[in-house]
Amino acid sequence: MTLVPLRTPSEAKLRRLDRLATLPLFFKLEGKAAVVAGGTEAATWKAELLAAAGADVAVYAADPSEEMVALVARGAACGTLTLHRRPWDPACLAGTALAICDAATEAEAAAFAHAARTAGVPANVIDKPAFCAFQFGSIVNRSPVVVGISTDGAAPILGQAIRRRIETLLPPALAAWGALAAGVRTAATARLLPGRQRRAFWEALAGLAFCGRAPEADAAERLLAAGTAPDAGKVTLVGAGPGDAGLLTVNAVRALQACDVILFDDLVSDDVLELARREAKRIAVGKRGARQSCRQEDITSLMIRLAKAGRSVVRLKSGDPSIFGRSGEEIAALRAEGLGVDIVPGVSSASAMAAALKVSLTHRDHAQVLSLMTGHSRHGRLPDDLDIPAIIGEGRTAVVYMGARTAGDWVARALAAGVPATLPAVAIASISRPDERRWAGPLAALPGAVETLGDGPVLIGVGETFTAAMRADAEAGARQPAPFERTPMLA
Repeated sequence: MTLVPLRTPSEAKLRRLDRLATLPLFFKLEGKAAVVAGGTEAATWKAELLAAAGADVAVYAADPSEEMVALVARGAACGTLTLHRRPWDPACLAGTALAICDAATEAEAAAFAHAARTAGVPANVIDKPAFCAFQFGSIVNRSPVVVGISTDGAAPILGQAIRRRIETLLPPALAAWGALAAGVRTAATARLLPGRQRRAFWEALAGLAFCGRAPEADAAERLLAAGTAPDAGKVTLVGAGPGDAGLLTVNAVRALQACDVILFDDLVSDDVLELARREAKRIAVGKRGARQSCRQEDITSLMIRLAKAGRSVVRLKSGDPSIFGRSGEEIAALRAEGLGVDIVPGVSSASAMAAALKVSLTHRDHAQVLSLMTGHSRHGRLPDDLDIPAIIGEGRTAVVYMGARTAGDWVARALAAGVPATLPAVAIASISRPDERRWAGPLAALPGAVETLGDGPVLIGVGETFTAAMRADAEAGARQPAPFERTPMLA
């Protein structure tokens, strides 16, 4: 049994915190005095923002806009708003916690910044960063959950775009769950033991907060009761996708953030592991053909031992755990021991291949059947009972996993069964990774071609759906890889 206790920390993990362009802070304003100098539309928004945070806002404006007058008349959601129809002066800053000015000129901006510094008050001059002690960022409001986004004034539109992305990920009901968390904190501290028990409680609450529904009346008590139950370990089989961390699902990231131990395959990328909880122990249990590997029996035994010790275990598998990932054996063994098991599907390499080549694996004209085939059995060779003509041929798309070493065998069987030697085929090594390499050509040339792709996992596709890929490769005149278009995490 070959188990690596912990992956060697990368240089990125060891270096000090990178430079921060600005320090993100969350400022308590409830019951505190604040000043807004100016009556413009921009000043109106800032006044409403400060009042929403509970401040008692004094607005100084000799000629306030209609928006400002309407805001003061309507009143604030939390704090207070008072309009003084006169210009600001240094005396009005005394005793305030925060001050904002929409200055008409550079001279006024400089005067306001100087007066604020003299009074010891943090100040912001709207749209004039040179005179600002602090800046406002874009806000996602799920109070008591508040997300602030800053680009240090360099790209406000980018900050707004980021806010829109985050808005789509945070359900409105998150506000109610945040309020529940605040209300139950004292009880959780009193009833739950420090360490794993409390962390499991908060992780369960956090998981429910993203379900899209508001908490039920007894949600807090049910979570506390579950938290005081004896520790029960569990295993989650998580699909890591083909390699690009951008292809992870949201549920996969949540599982990685909530576990105690990660048993990861050799093909799982460092970028994926970077998304895991920092405190989680990482154990390499790689299995690679023709290389020294962990035995499946040892991996399963380790999962069971860790789960029985009350650990939350993630078995992190390349691609999708249910496609040639031996998850069936692991599920059966875990159930036999009475242990809980969940599955988080991942993006299969077949789907990544289709995306990389910009093709559809199914097509009403020439691919009515899609087959996923393994290129070797548990004995390391092509399975004897594979019906190759039923998998590869006209009207079918075949995707062959782990089929590079046995390509000569199964291609020969296909050709002997009458499959055309010119049938389009593609092979991609290390799909979605920086060192991705591709080949496209006729089926008959495939066995020799895969040998030129070098080291790394190779995925093979055969069928008319790859005609365009073969044509593009021929027109290029060389076997050069096309860039894989990575998917942003928040796309």
